[in-house]
Amino acid sequence: MPILLFLLDTSASMNQRTYLGTTYLDVAKGAVEVFMKLRARDPASRGDRYMLVTFDDPPYGVKAGWKENHATFMCELKNLQASGLTTLGHALRTAFDLLNLNRLVSGIDNYGQGRNPFFLEPSVIITITDGNKLTHSSGVPDELHLPLNSPLAGSELTKEPFRWDQRLFALVLRLPGAATPDNEQLGSVPTDESAITQMCEVTGGRSYCVRTQRMLNQCLESLVQKVQSGVVINFEKTGPDPPLVGEDNSVESSRPVSSFSPQPWHSCHKLIYVRPNPKTGVPVGHWPIPESFWPDQNSPTLPPRSAHPVVRFSCVDCEPMVIDKLPFDKYELEPSPLTQYILERKSPHMCWQVFVSSSGKQTDLGQPFGYLKASTALTCVNLFVMPYNYPVLLPLLDDLFKVHKLKPNLKWRQAFEMYLKTMPPYFLLPLKKALRMMGAPNLIADTMDCGLSYSVISYLKKLSQQAKIESDRLIVSVGKKAPQETGIKVKNHSSALSLAHRRDFKQLLQGITGEGPLRLVDINFKEFAGFQIALLNKDVKPQAYRNAYDIPRRNLLDQLTRMRSNLLRTSLKLIRGQDEDYLHSIPVAQMGNYQEYLKMMPSPLRELDPDQPKRLHTFGNPFKQDKKGMMIDEADEFVAGPQNKKRGNSNDSNSGATLKRRRSMSPLLRRPQTPPGNTNHVVVGKSLAGVQGQQNLLKPIPQQKVLSSLPVALCFFSDYEAILRLLHQVKGPINVQRYFIQIAIKEAIR
Repeated sequence: MPILLFLLDTSASMNQRTYLGTTYLDVAKGAVEVFMKLRARDPASRGDRYMLVTFDDPPYGVKAGWKENHATFMCELKNLQASGLTTLGHALRTAFDLLNLNRLVSGIDNYGQGRNPFFLEPSVIITITDGNKLTHSSGVPDELHLPLNSPLAGSELTKEPFRWDQRLFALVLRLPGAATPDNEQLGSVPTDESAITQMCEVTGGRSYCVRTQRMLNQCLESLVQKVQSGVVINFEKTGPDPPLVGEDNSVESSRPVSSFSPQPWHSCHKLIYVRPNPKTGVPVGHWPIPESFWPDQNSPTLPPRSAHPVVRFSCVDCEPMVIDKLPFDKYELEPSPLTQYILERKSPHMCWQVFVSSSGKQTDLGQPFGYLKASTALTCVNLFVMPYNYPVLLPLLDDLFKVHKLKPNLKWRQAFEMYLKTMPPYFLLPLKKALRMMGAPNLIADTMDCGLSYSVISYLKKLSQQAKIESDRLIVSVGKKAPQETGIKVKNHSSALSLAHRRDFKQLLQGITGEGPLRLVDINFKEFAGFQIALLNKDVKPQAYRNAYDIPRRNLLDQLTRMRSNLLRTSLKLIRGQDEDYLHSIPVAQMGNYQEYLKMMPSPLRELDPDQPKRLHTFGNPFKQDKKGMMIDEADEFVAGPQNKKRGNSNDSNSGATLKRRRSMSPLLRRPQTPPGNTNHVVVGKSLAGVQGQQNLLKPIPQQKVLSSLPVALCFFSDYEAILRLLHQVKGPINVQRYFIQIAIKEAIR
């Protein structure tokens, strides 16, 4: 799972603008997004992990680390601002410490036990900077220096701050501020001459000098191809150069061999590809690369190792050795002058042995642990990693299976024990696994030790626990904002002379007392203890309608007009002036948050009268009414005008049917009847009787006329005081009162 860490320069110089009109920081943000889109084309990018580190002071420089998701990464990327120093050394150290956070916990470095290429966390650090001078709080350094003191436990076990599976690439922006004629031809992008270039080359990466937008896109496509799973190794030649081979594979001894002049292929600092297993997605290997020291059980500590192992190759042609069922590891070399030289020899059936200095018990060069060999099709060069001193082990194992039939004699056992004594102890465990796969599990006793002392083992366990605590602490601190300074403190220099010791003290005194002109230039603000210059707080929004000091001078007249219209409400807008300005100053990240806005809006399907009790569920019958609602009859009679209502015992049988029919009929469909002798209402003129009285109900009647006439014209044989009291409480314009009366009439009819 590759780790892609973006280290963005957030110094103040990144605010300079290019010929496109954008700042360098905007170009850097866009480059990150373009890289992620290009990387997403590869199916292997599903397991990528993105991290974001800036030039801010630690621990505030880590914006997205191990636990942050993609959304957090993008949010922090968009919110970056350029307002700091060019502390490239501290930022690189922070980035490397972040990548090395879990290595001691997982045991991926395997200190003192050999280097396993298949134990790796491939990481690519992409730095985007403007390449200006390095600045620090203490001065302007000329060279790039990384802090030596690291808070990470176990950092003393490696000489460099990086590891062999971590590479650094730099995009140095050199875009001009004025447009230039585009007469360039796309080719290889040159390296930059800034201080970060050497650091990139040491880690196995490189820098790019970006001068146009086209070059930037070309560099991003190149960087996408650089995301490979592998480790960096230093290959150095040992011994004489090989004899030159002619076109017919014959050795040309007449041509001189330049053994003393250094050639590019003599020393190469390149990557070997560690391909993951297609089924599991995890690299599989068997044999480690030897350490550059012989492990001593009496040593209390481990010597620090270099980040990149130095593998020496001998140019003596040898035949590759392989036996059945013995596992070996095969790694492809990145194209380099060394691979080009080996392929030009056109000797796919010969190999060069590789060594690690001081890996053996006695000799300086050590014993071979593998070989370099060109592929049969002469398309690439592969590094084969075998057991340590394999030229001695492989014939012994071949005799064991073919001659002795897994029943070795005493002579074979003595030769095998002699081989085990010359082999580093950390090769015992992988050798036992290989012999078990071959069918000989009992050749090596289980009592043999791995070679580390008890003090070293306990020290490594202690470092693992400390690294776990430091990892938890750093994960919690990720994303925290740096405390903002409220003001700039003015230092009071005690060595400066006071005003009384100045030569022009009399002139200053006359200016203060009014006897002479006041010299404002000579007023010294440093005389005030604790004097600070206030800074603009960007988090506090200006309130132009409430604070006069938030109004810019050029907007005073316009703001005065807005405040006058806002106070007097002269505009017909539903939104007040101050709210309207607030709506136009919402951050972009909150403009799409419409859910919070909908919560403030009234429900469109709300009840007109919230105090009215909700209707019960009628179970499919929309005309079913509750029996407790019989008091609606009198309201019905009040709205519909005088109706026939006979009292007494006569026609009692028909009264129930008449009431039911009358209750179910609409007032508009009822026939006019002759007013009875006894009613609950006093007739107000002849206009209220019959159809004419019912038709008047459909016309809008002003509430003041209704309320003024009803108490005089009605005799309260029924209790209408509650209805009239509610009508008196209606307040507002005439259209609101009319609307309320109509709704009340419709509800009474229903």
